[in-house]
Amino acid sequence: MFKNEPFTDFTIEENRKLLLSALERLSLGSKVPCILKGDEVFTKETLDSVDPSDPKVIVASSSLASIDLAQEAIHISKSSKWEYVQDRSKILKNAASIMRVRKHELSALIIRESGKPWREADADVAEAIDFCDYYADEWERLQTPEKTMEVPGEDNYYFYQPRGISVVISPWNFPFAIPCGMVVASLVCGNTVILKPAEQTPRIGYELVKILLEAGVSKDALHFLPGLGEVVGDYLVKSTDISLVAFTGSKAVGLSIIEACGKVSKGQESVKKVVCEMGGKNAIIVDESADQDDAIKGIIDSAFGFAGQKCSACSRLIIVGDQYEELVSRLGDAVRNIRAGAPKDPATFLPPLIDSEAQSRVHKAIQNSGLKVFAQSEVPKDGYFIPATLFKDVPLDHPIFLSELFAPVLAAVKVKSFDEALRVANSSEYALTGGVFSRDPENLERAKREFKVGNLYLNRKITGALVKRQPFGGFKMSGVGSKAGGRDYLLQFVEPRVVTENTIRKGMI
Repeated sequence: MFKNEPFTDFTIEENRKLLLSALERLSLGSKVPCILKGDEVFTKETLDSVDPSDPKVIVASSSLASIDLAQEAIHISKSSKWEYVQDRSKILKNAASIMRVRKHELSALIIRESGKPWREADADVAEAIDFCDYYADEWERLQTPEKTMEVPGEDNYYFYQPRGISVVISPWNFPFAIPCGMVVASLVCGNTVILKPAEQTPRIGYELVKILLEAGVSKDALHFLPGLGEVVGDYLVKSTDISLVAFTGSKAVGLSIIEACGKVSKGQESVKKVVCEMGGKNAIIVDESADQDDAIKGIIDSAFGFAGQKCSACSRLIIVGDQYEELVSRLGDAVRNIRAGAPKDPATFLPPLIDSEAQSRVHKAIQNSGLKVFAQSEVPKDGYFIPATLFKDVPLDHPIFLSELFAPVLAAVKVKSFDEALRVANSSEYALTGGVFSRDPENLERAKREFKVGNLYLNRKITGALVKRQPFGGFKMSGVGSKAGGRDYLLQFVEPRVVTENTIRKGMI
């Protein structure tokens, strides 16, 4: 029976020592190769990934895959017999076991390469373990042909086959869990996979592929091609040999992938399937009956955890009624006291943004907003830091209220009624997560019906979905596809077939 992987309790001294030891042992400046058919391939062109809190520190120097290597990966995948391997679920379970043993080592790498604080990094690894275990169990359920009806003289069976070669293009903000989930979902269904990790976090992607190969994935079924999205990523997406593209990232890139995959080129045998998660502009509603202490804690965690660099993060705060000034004032005090620093420090809550481009973009958005900042935290001078920032009285048509910044920036507005709160919350082009803090049963029931998001949370933070417990994903411009970590997810990676046989024989040949 599936159970979520427990998070590490860092209030226990021994656990703190284990992660500190892993951070001390972590070698920096490693060379990350491409992997084709299990072989490591180093290229002349490289790209460095750095510690976002100290950009002078190079975490890894990654080989950049070329189009020639992408073509070779596709060629190898075509002849793979991976779909006929019978113990694919067992291989995923093996991978989960390896991850458990290496949990602190993997967390340490995530902390240094992506800038995640301790608990966030630990949760990243735990989620990857959950994906392996849960999708292995789900495939055990799906792989047995199902007899559709009992009909005299006829057998009818419904079953699934893999789609073919899949491309996984993964993000940097969950650099282990998200690529793991997309990769193992495709593999367990019998597809071959080419993984192109985010340019900012190639080393942890490399470790994922090495673990899966060690667990038993066929060498010709999984390839690792770090590289530039506009080069190797673009080629793979447009290749006529690719059957499926799984992507998590920005709306702009996601829509471009959907558009590219919708064009059928000469020689293409099938319509490409796209599994695409693109982000959110998520709102929390606080009504007049809410417990303010609970609300403030939930808002801080949702808006500023991992510096707001989660597609599920809260960036819009909608407060009902006359409590607005008091609640915003108290929230401002909390924002000013948020502790920022290097993620390797266990006391850090607010880490840096991922790179200089993100830092510059968000800094300009704040400076050019024309809005007066109500509250900000302090941040270190070095590194890609942006202070936790709270705006109040933000116009509903302002870009700060409408556009996804992927940063620790929260826009607060006052509304007169719960009706208006729901209208404002639903006005976004995205529909990923949302939350309500209320002690009014009627408002909570209305939110369940009328707050149109993929994952709705009542009286708790709106981040931190767990595999199976809260299958994750949205709609509108938040993406297309079934919820990750849910019972429908694997169905995207297979094609259903039906075989009908007349069992009344009239003789033998």
